[in-house]
Amino acid sequence: MKYIKRFADIRIEDVPEVGGKNASLGEMYSALTEKGVKVPNGFAITADAFRYYLEYNNLNDQIAEHLRTLDPDNLEQLSDIGGKIRAGIAYGEMPEDLHEEIVQAYAELGEEYGHNPDVAVRSSATAEDLPTASFAGQQESYLNIRGTRNLSSTCKQVFASLYTDRAISYRVHQGFEHLGVALSITVQKMVRSDISSSGVMFTVDTETGFRDVVFITSSYGLGENVVQGTVNPDEFYVFKPTLESGKAPIIKRQVGRKDVKMIYAAEHHNAGMSTKNVSVHPEEQRRFSIDDDDVLTLAKYAVEIEKHYTAKNDNKFTPMDVEWAKDGESGELFVVQARPETVVSQADHTKHIVYKMTGQGEVVAQGKSVGKKIATGKAKVILEAKDMHDLEDGEVLITDITDPDWEPVMKRASAIVTNRGGRTCHAAIIARELGIPAIVGCNNATEVITNGRELTASCAEGDSGYVYDGILDFEEEEIDLSEMGESKTKLLLNVGNPEVAFETSFLPSAGVGLARLEFIINNTIGIHPRALLEYDKLDEYTQFRITKAMGGYEDPRRFFVEKIKEGVGSIAAAFYPRPVVVRLSDFKSNEYRSLIGGEIYEPVEENPMLGFRGAARYFSEEFAEAFALECQALKAV
Repeated sequence: MKYIKRFADIRIEDVPEVGGKNASLGEMYSALTEKGVKVPNGFAITADAFRYYLEYNNLNDQIAEHLRTLDPDNLEQLSDIGGKIRAGIAYGEMPEDLHEEIVQAYAELGEEYGHNPDVAVRSSATAEDLPTASFAGQQESYLNIRGTRNLSSTCKQVFASLYTDRAISYRVHQGFEHLGVALSITVQKMVRSDISSSGVMFTVDTETGFRDVVFITSSYGLGENVVQGTVNPDEFYVFKPTLESGKAPIIKRQVGRKDVKMIYAAEHHNAGMSTKNVSVHPEEQRRFSIDDDDVLTLAKYAVEIEKHYTAKNDNKFTPMDVEWAKDGESGELFVVQARPETVVSQADHTKHIVYKMTGQGEVVAQGKSVGKKIATGKAKVILEAKDMHDLEDGEVLITDITDPDWEPVMKRASAIVTNRGGRTCHAAIIARELGIPAIVGCNNATEVITNGRELTASCAEGDSGYVYDGILDFEEEEIDLSEMGESKTKLLLNVGNPEVAFETSFLPSAGVGLARLEFIINNTIGIHPRALLEYDKLDEYTQFRITKAMGGYEDPRRFFVEKIKEGVGSIAAAFYPRPVVVRLSDFKSNEYRSLIGGEIYEPVEENPMLGFRGAARYFSEEFAEAFALECQALKAV
């Protein structure tokens, strides 16, 4: 066929013909299937088909004329010109010979998966996913498309999406010639994650560039909600070096809200109407959307993909951004996209920039931090995308979620704050590209923050990002590590907070001389260990508080052990193979009283500093069983 290439016939070198997404899918389908990485089959409609379609409908001169007078910073003009170009493409006529090839390729896919298979129809631009630029989200994707008529009409919609407002703006600002970029289309068998789970994973920590972890996000239903930031997904970190030696090194788990999921709309199979969002039951929200076996399988897929692309890239470390889906019918895990990570992997780790809050203020919203910076400005609360042009330069954008339509205005913001989304959502990806801080998944930022309020957005305090009331003071310091000579004395760091371990690991040191458990118990667990041991004996209100704090865990003992294990494991992983010295708990009685359930078990001492603490607790009748949990956790690290 002239305009169709099956995945089995595509390699990464075919980017000019089939675009980045198709080239990567073909590469993985052909080279990694034998290594256990599962990729659903499909085919590419080539860039030549797109060029043929434009020529057949006499659209090239029209597009060039529209773009000749374009000012990409004039958002009203951009919207007008983009709309005219898209309409011309979407309402064109599909050439008969091209239509027949699409029908034939779809029928062949049906021979493998059954008549009229459900497919995902996505763009694959020929300039897409280059090592230094990400075109993710610039064009449209359509899910659960069935039937040749629906497939053909959807292809025209995808062709038109090369000229969305956001795609036009992005190409201008990245220096790409519009007519030098063509569009191929991916047609791929759907994975039934609508009745299971899906998500995104990176083979590098997205905030620090730490290389030795796979970062996985997961939520119920089709993966668009994770990518778009509609949900706050579950998060998992897996340590690569010991994964490859056969261990199960999940060094962090965090349950997300996952309050909606995208499923098939059974009555429709055409573009724009084939999926819908439904609510997730609160009980399901509190559970993890995948189990540990799934996490480890996905991490192994990710490592294999990274190894393959690193080898293809002359052995230059090539971390990957991978979309995955779990089939609810077969229980199998699949990779549905993979592209090079293009932001943190480009960072210069010899330049260590430290941001530090020096002022104090009221926390008005809290979410997940994206980046390590601090920014200030007046709040601009925008509830609907149609009002996004109201954002002024230097304002803090406060909104529910962003999608690619927001990109032309996002560069105006000093910081971005969203109600929903995780670290792999659209707002997070664009914030990293723009080099501005973002705090995502705040739940209620648009309700508690009003227009014009002066704010400070801090991503410099670990995994959690904080929005403070007022313009607060902060410090910024750049340290050039390459200029620091090696000291004769071995320097060991004091690291109690696992959330800063990856970032701290880039500092020149011989390891960690002191990692206290107190931070993990106080900030990550927040519950008195005896209250966890005696959960069934507690009053209903205390049980409710504990259950809420344990999110994703049903066994109180396991919760304590796992969180200690994950916290210590994160620090150990960050500095591996350098030594880490861990000190077991040394809380004073007044500090234990501040934990959930603490007032039930702790005395009121006149001088807690000299009271019931340290080793005296470890072997005491009252605390020995709780201390045993700490030992159990360390044994499992």
